[in-house]
Amino acid sequence: MDKTKFIKLYDEYSPRIYRFVYLKINSPQDSEDLTSEVFFKFWRSFGKEKKKEISNPKAMLYRIANNLVTDIYRKKSRTEIKLDPLESKLTKISDKTDLNSQIDLDIDMAQIKQSLTQIKPQYQDIIIWRYLDEFSTKEIAGILGKKETNIRVLTHRALKALRAKIND
Repeated sequence: MDKTKFIKLYDEYSPRIYRFVYLKINSPQDSEDLTSEVFFKFWRSFGKEKKKEISNPKAMLYRIANNLVTDIYRKKSRTEIKLDPLESKLTKISDKTDLNSQIDLDIDMAQIKQSLTQIKPQYQDIIIWRYLDEFSTKEIAGILGKKETNIRVLTHRALKALRAKIND
């Protein structure tokens, strides 16, 4: 892979990788560092295997990101996500109707985000990839190295677990 292809890949996937990492560790600075590390490891893998072309770079990027997040959890005990104060959001909104809808959206998102942290990490990954990053079942199967039928079952179980946490 030449530099221009890598830069194009970086431009396309760095915001997605950052969001994935941020949703898992909830630290902007650590998320930026890990996103950089994901792309560094990806680039370095081409230096070692110049003859080999990676057939699915997106899957490889997410696999690297997932492994780095797992490493962080191994090093630290897991902590809950700290939600942004609602006041900081309120200062950005001027119209009252926008304010009410933004408050409702913030409350819903805070509840979903909090509930997401309370389900299995594998379920978290699948929900993020499927519904935020809009990956196909086939793409998720490539990332996790599983069959598509297994991913469908895991997606169903992940949604069921998330619904149960939200409804608690």
